[in-house]
Amino acid sequence: MIDPLVRPATADDAAELALLEGEAREALADHRGGARWLADHPAGAWADEGAIVYVAHIDDVIVGYIVATVDGAFARVVDVYVTAGARELGFGDELLATVTATARAAGATTLDGEALPGDRSIKNLYERAGIKARLIVVSTPL
Repeated sequence: MIDPLVRPATADDAAELALLEGEAREALADHRGGARWLADHPAGAWADEGAIVYVAHIDDVIVGYIVATVDGAFARVVDVYVTAGARELGFGDELLATVTATARAAGATTLDGEALPGDRSIKNLYERAGIKARLIVVSTPL
C-alpha cells in the first residue's frame, strides 16, 4: 500500500509541473468540451501569483498536482491531475483534501471545481469528496 504524500509545490518543481500539465492537457483534448476548456484555461496556472499549488509525490517523483485559488469566501480548483500510473492510489483524494483544508484556513466557505462531461475520473474524485454539481453549462457550435 502506498501512502499518498502531498506537499506544497516549490520553484524547483516547475519543470515537472510543466511536463505533467502538458500530459493533462493532451488527455483533455479528447474529451467532449476539452478543446473549449483548454482555450478558456491557459497553461501555466500553477505559476500564477496567488495560486495555491500542491504536488503529490512518490519519493522524489511528482505524480500529480492541484492548483487552486481563494477569493474571499470562494475557493476554486483550477486544475487537478494525477498521472495514469498513480491513479486509484489515493493521490487525487489527498490533493483535494489538502487544498480543501488550505481553503478553509484562508476563510473560504465554498469550493468549486470543474469536470468535463466525459471525464469520469475527475467526477468520481469530486463525488468522493462530497462535491456536487451546482451548474451545468450546455453549448453547441454555431
